[in-house]
Amino acid sequence: MLSTAAPLQRLLAHLAPHRRLVLAATACSLLNKFFDLAPPVLIGLAVDVVVQQQTSWLARLGAVTVPSQLWVLAGLSFLVWSAESLFEYLYGVLWRNLAQSTQHTLRLEAYDHLQRLEMAFFEGDSSGRLLTVLGDDINQLERFLDHGANEILQLITTVVLVGGAMAWMAPGVALFAYLPIPVILWGSLRFQQRLAPRYRDVRERAGAMASRLANNLGGMLTIKSFTTESWELEQLREDSDAYRRSNGRAIRLSAAFIPLIRFAILFAFLAILLIGGLQAWKGEIAVGTYSFLVFITQRLLWPLTTLGRTLDDYQRSMASTQRVLDLIDTPVRITGGQQRLDKRTIEGRVDFERVGFHYQDRPILLDDFSLSIAAGQTIGIVGATGSGKSTLVKLLLRLYPLNSGHILLDGEPIDRLNLGDLRRCIALVSQDVYLFHGSVAANIAYGAEGASQAQVQQAAELAEAHHFIQALPLGYDTVVGERGQRLSGGQRQRIALARAILKDAPILVLDEATAAVDNETEAAIQRSLMQITANRTTLVIAHRLSTVRHADRIVVMDHGRIAQQGNHEDLLQRGGAYADLWRVQAGLRPDEALRL
Repeated sequence: MLSTAAPLQRLLAHLAPHRRLVLAATACSLLNKFFDLAPPVLIGLAVDVVVQQQTSWLARLGAVTVPSQLWVLAGLSFLVWSAESLFEYLYGVLWRNLAQSTQHTLRLEAYDHLQRLEMAFFEGDSSGRLLTVLGDDINQLERFLDHGANEILQLITTVVLVGGAMAWMAPGVALFAYLPIPVILWGSLRFQQRLAPRYRDVRERAGAMASRLANNLGGMLTIKSFTTESWELEQLREDSDAYRRSNGRAIRLSAAFIPLIRFAILFAFLAILLIGGLQAWKGEIAVGTYSFLVFITQRLLWPLTTLGRTLDDYQRSMASTQRVLDLIDTPVRITGGQQRLDKRTIEGRVDFERVGFHYQDRPILLDDFSLSIAAGQTIGIVGATGSGKSTLVKLLLRLYPLNSGHILLDGEPIDRLNLGDLRRCIALVSQDVYLFHGSVAANIAYGAEGASQAQVQQAAELAEAHHFIQALPLGYDTVVGERGQRLSGGQRQRIALARAILKDAPILVLDEATAAVDNETEAAIQRSLMQITANRTTLVIAHRLSTVRHADRIVVMDHGRIAQQGNHEDLLQRGGAYADLWRVQAGLRPDEALRL
């Protein structure tokens, strides 16, 4: 369940590990503003020295002559400006470091959490939106932490110190400087309330646009082959225009803030200028005090004009923070058990016991499904598209939660097993082969940390990939491109098979692992599989029945249930679904199927 707390409150909870850095940056911001407010005081003292001379405020501290008083002021000015510059440098470094550390921590936390979510989450979301959350939304925090947090702290410090000093020196005049502050704060809060939903909409529009761009870049071949470039450009134009309009609505509101605040500040400044000037003229307040009030009024009220920009950055950051923290707070539906596994001791017996499952918002796929696979046995699973073949593998890997029933590995329910250990015991070659941008060798050794070049080459030879790899420009060092796009479908599939072989898991799953290779390569891979599958449990999912012909047992699935099972010869003799599929794929007449 997602948190209902305010984004700032949730962000502060995530800043807890950086508490010392936050405190140091805050202290430097406060000290910088303290010394930044000192020059108007020094100006007031200088005027007091010139006017009052031997009776000035400094004279009462022991500096009797005017020159000595001016030297004291010069020394104080040097110290004040030096301290202000030092703390400005320090708070700049500290706030930026805090921004970078927070971004780093949140990005890793969000990505780590994302990896632990079940596959159903990714099916219901878009990669473009998730990329926006992990990238642009987290980067928005930098704008606020770099500048906004410091500006808010310094604004509060200014109001407290300057307001207190004015009230102490000339309470009657100071009252007019205070009058606009409630109006400015009320206006700021009103603007903030109205800006918040507008910036949330801006971030949603940005996510939608990023999603379209990600989809289009991944589907460029389809776009070109169907000559839909103009149509896709128009779709992007609509998304980009929606983002522009959404941003425009937020900008119009945020831009109106400063001009309105200026009038409230003007009122206070004119009041100080006229009323304070009249009181100084009448001798009711000292000239130095009047000079201080004129200078300090601007220092008190003018920073309030930056409140609009600060709130703008704040709302943008909080809208982004909410999306990032909502992702982090997304509940993980599949968690590992406590029991550890050592793949070297796994026999590989798999049992599906009365399993029930359906994908979200879709009809029941598996209902009271049971299947036992003996350790070391090779099982072929065939059936029409949508019959549930690949789903069995996804459930075995715990990529989706079961609705009912149990899956056992060596007699232990897999939900009691450590999730990482369970998946390390299963090597999968998926029908949707994914290669990472990198070398051929790196893709084969993916997940097998410390694998030697000799082991990589041996796995490639077993997968019938070694010869084509050697023919590549740089051999095993050839970069395959994003998703392996520089290789053919058959080459990608053989590299994926080599990757699974190198994993050396007790359970091997081949999900249409030879669908993209030619008949000659498939025959070679089949010969290698005799060696690969020895002493390990193997599930071979295939549409092409020649792939499973030599399996110990073949399971024929139909709409989530087992229609037939047996070896190749037995199933042909019995007739039915398997024999019909064989006859169609072999191009035989009905009376010929039974003789093979």
